[in-house]
Amino acid sequence: MSIQEIQEEIMDEFSMFDDWMQRYEYMIELGKSLPLIEEEFKTEENTIKGCQSKVWVHAELKEDKLVFTADSDAIITKGIVAILIRSFSNQKPQDIIDADTDFIDEIGLKEHLSPTRANGLVSMIKQLKLYAIAYQAQLN
Repeated sequence: MSIQEIQEEIMDEFSMFDDWMQRYEYMIELGKSLPLIEEEFKTEENTIKGCQSKVWVHAELKEDKLVFTADSDAIITKGIVAILIRSFSNQKPQDIIDADTDFIDEIGLKEHLSPTRANGLVSMIKQLKLYAIAYQAQLN
């Protein structure tokens, strides 16, 4: 499945909910299904800078595709990172670099987050793309 198809699937899922309380509950559920980072990768180096809560993301290349694992000490943040990882994990680095993240605005996520969480979201996206750039450079 392409990044765009996954993002469309996420938008469809969010459109099923009438209000933001239901969407937050859904994000918490998504956070529970997050592929968890192994303890050994919960390092300062893998911490997302610019997040109010602790967020760790680890990336590794498997068969020319980036596989992400993550965790957070905050339940909503865990849901946010789960959405991003679902979008970008198991994709080619160049596809991650080229992908847009308009679906975040489409589901209304940014506007319903506190300013610090919205900044954290931008930091998470930036970090995932930086991993993709680093791995793409290795492939070239």
